[in-house]
Amino acid sequence: MTSPLVLLQRGAGGLAPAEPVAFDQLVLPASPNTCLVGPASYAGPKHLTQAPWPVAPAVLWATLNRVAAGMPRTFKLAEWPDRRQSQWVERSALVNYPDIIAAEVRPDAGGAALLLYSRSLFGWSDLGVNKARAERWLAALDAALKP
Repeated sequence: MTSPLVLLQRGAGGLAPAEPVAFDQLVLPASPNTCLVGPASYAGPKHLTQAPWPVAPAVLWATLNRVAAGMPRTFKLAEWPDRRQSQWVERSALVNYPDIIAAEVRPDAGGAALLLYSRSLFGWSDLGVNKARAERWLAALDAALKP
C-alpha cells in the first residue's frame, strides 16, 4: 500500500520501486479508477481497443517514450527495454496525486501494438481521469506517427 506521505513528494519521489507489469496475467481491479488499452489481439480484458500502428515495434517504442517525456507533470519511473516496457508517474495538478502509467510495445500483424495501463494509486473512482489520459496519449502517439 502506498503511504499518503507520497503526496508531499515530487516526481517519482515516495513511490515504491517499479516492477514490470505482466500484461498477460493482469487482473483488473473492481474499482473504476483504471484504464487498460490494448489491440484486438490482446486476449485479456481491456477498456479501450487500439489498432496496431503500421510501424516497426522499435519505432513505436521510441515514439512512445518521446511522447511520454512531453506530457505535463509526468516522470519516468522505470523501463525494461528488453520487454519494450516503461512506466511513468503523472501527478495531478491540484492535489499532487500520483497515477501510474505502464506501457508495453509488442509486434502485431502488420506493425506494432501498444498495451497502455493507466491507474490511480488512491481512491475508488477517478471520475474518468485515467480514460481521458489514455485517450490523450493515444492521440499524441497518432499525431507523432503521422508521416
